[in-house]
Amino acid sequence: MPSTVKFFRLYADDDGESHFEELEATMSSVQYAPPAPPLEVSSEPMEAQSIRWVRFPEHWNDGAHPSPRRQLFILLEGEVEGWTSGGETQLFKAGDRVLMEDTTGKGHGARPINGEALAVMIALE
Repeated sequence: MPSTVKFFRLYADDDGESHFEELEATMSSVQYAPPAPPLEVSSEPMEAQSIRWVRFPEHWNDGAHPSPRRQLFILLEGEVEGWTSGGETQLFKAGDRVLMEDTTGKGHGARPINGEALAVMIALE
């Protein structure tokens, strides 16, 4: 049976409200870097445009905004609370992944919890 990697998706519905949903990417055993043993690799690649380091300073708090582009958010250090326009909240911890696709609508908000947080933002095509 194939393994999976779980991640969250942040998206806007037809009414412009943002929502979280949990998704899974299917992984397959692949001879990725010969002669090393096979690795589990996602079946569907995501094409990336750029990668940026993002540091959320302690006490940073934004207003609601849509994502500026389709991007993958990977939290490396700290904790970030995210919320949707409909009031859903989600606490993200180091290692959590969010596919941000709410590029229209009312958007979302975020703030670091208990100090600063460090993430990687991968802009997707």
